[in-house]
Amino acid sequence: MKVAVIVRISTKRLARTALILASATAVTVSAAACGGTGSSSGGGDKTVTVYSADGLGDWYKTIFAKFKDKTGISVNEVEAGSGEVVNRVDKEQSNPQADLVVTLPPFIQKAAASNLLQASGADTGAVADVDKDPGGKYVTLAGNYLCFIANPRVADAGKLTWDDLLKPDYKGKVQYSTPGQAGDGTAVLVLLQQLYGKQAALDYLGKLQANNVGPSSSTGKLQPKVDNGELLVANGDVQMNVQEIKDKGAKFAVFFPATADGKRSTVALPYVMGMAKGAPHKDAAKQLMEYLLSADAQQTLGPDAVAVPVRKDLKDAPAPAGTVSPAAYLKDVTVINPDWTKVLGDLDGDVAAYQKATGS
Repeated sequence: MKVAVIVRISTKRLARTALILASATAVTVSAAACGGTGSSSGGGDKTVTVYSADGLGDWYKTIFAKFKDKTGISVNEVEAGSGEVVNRVDKEQSNPQADLVVTLPPFIQKAAASNLLQASGADTGAVADVDKDPGGKYVTLAGNYLCFIANPRVADAGKLTWDDLLKPDYKGKVQYSTPGQAGDGTAVLVLLQQLYGKQAALDYLGKLQANNVGPSSSTGKLQPKVDNGELLVANGDVQMNVQEIKDKGAKFAVFFPATADGKRSTVALPYVMGMAKGAPHKDAAKQLMEYLLSADAQQTLGPDAVAVPVRKDLKDAPAPAGTVSPAAYLKDVTVINPDWTKVLGDLDGDVAAYQKATGS
């Protein structure tokens, strides 16, 4: 899952090789990309580079292969935490490497506000206005939701409350990805703010710190730790966690912590994509965006990725027989849709207050 066209003059080849070595989590989706040709104008490009938050990797492999069969364009993906992919685009502004950016809110809004995205010109007519930027800089790719996961040793995980996670039994056995760095971790802070208010959320996380293992910039890295018992509880998201159970046999349980009155809630946390400013292969990237929003690609999100299609004609379609639906996990769970623009505006202050409250 790595960089863009590699057959170029030697200085660019070395720069992109360095990027490959720098990313421990990156995996090459298409080895054929090494033979890609074309110019930075995008007209004859044969490779597109996607920087993406982790979670959709297995779906990407299949869908990018279909895209190559259809267009002849290879796709390389660099996978990292939600905040890290945006930070990487920011650091590379003088020599852009990414064509598309896929991340979670509020990091896609941060990328747009930081002038790291450009209007793609892609046809997004099949997507509702609420799911895309009016200026055309980003559009939702797939619906998803915050959740938590528990090791099988945790009895009745579905009944766990937020207060339960403060018990001494969980000392050194709880971990959540870091607010301000990971999308799912930021969503934990946002959800607690919605449930309890900002100060009470900080008070709670300050108490939870006694059981928390420590920071993590990637939520995906917590899955194997919960599965093997190194952790008992961690945060996650429905798409990533349920796909891990379905495709890789993970034994952890997906749950939503309840408040004292027994009510369970979550935050809508979609995957959102935008075109990077200075994208080296803009035309090919536009083709990829439109393909990812096509009915052919979107209808595979439910059965293959346990995610929710964003197209208006597929969004509420019933899950195919025999497949796992995200909706099945959301029964009796209240879904909160935050104002992510406001979340972004408050984020620096909220993260600073979080760090002070937790001593992190």
